[in-house]
Amino acid sequence: MNNSPLVEIDAQRYQVQIDLIYAGADNLAGRVIYPDARCLLHHQAAECLSKASQLARQAGLTLRIYDAYRPPYAQYLLWDALPNNDYVRDPHLGSHHSRGVAVDLTLVGADGEPLDMGTEFDAMEEKSHQFHPGLPVDVQRNRLLLVGIMLAAGFETIATEWWHYELPNADDYPLLDDV
Repeated sequence: MNNSPLVEIDAQRYQVQIDLIYAGADNLAGRVIYPDARCLLHHQAAECLSKASQLARQAGLTLRIYDAYRPPYAQYLLWDALPNNDYVRDPHLGSHHSRGVAVDLTLVGADGEPLDMGTEFDAMEEKSHQFHPGLPVDVQRNRLLLVGIMLAAGFETIATEWWHYELPNADDYPLLDDV
């Protein structure tokens, strides 16, 4: 990673929790995707993550990261499990995760439990859409809190996944091969 734009996200340094879902088999692919799990982000995304972590802590909350940089081989494995462009980007187009500029995360309360976001991470259904109508008020509030923190830190959101945030102009960043 000498010339790589990726930096390792250290839980203590960034004051976040790291729970890389694809390092285990309990995920949408039903198998381990990352045998050597490391939480990596493009250095510009890492700067925004640092700001987001600070904002979350000001609200008495912590960020829990579920996914960050995703090697291209991993994108192919996820596509094989769910070939649906609404939820998993076609690996031929290049995932924003494979550029190191996307992060999947949630907010954790002082009790150590994730805030209720209405669905689990990677629930590939309409209820996972960022502004799905009919969600309970507390769920809407929690999602809006996460959106506010992440937008203020410099990220953008997408419509179909409440947990997914990425740098603006994510397609402008190059795909980063396995590191």
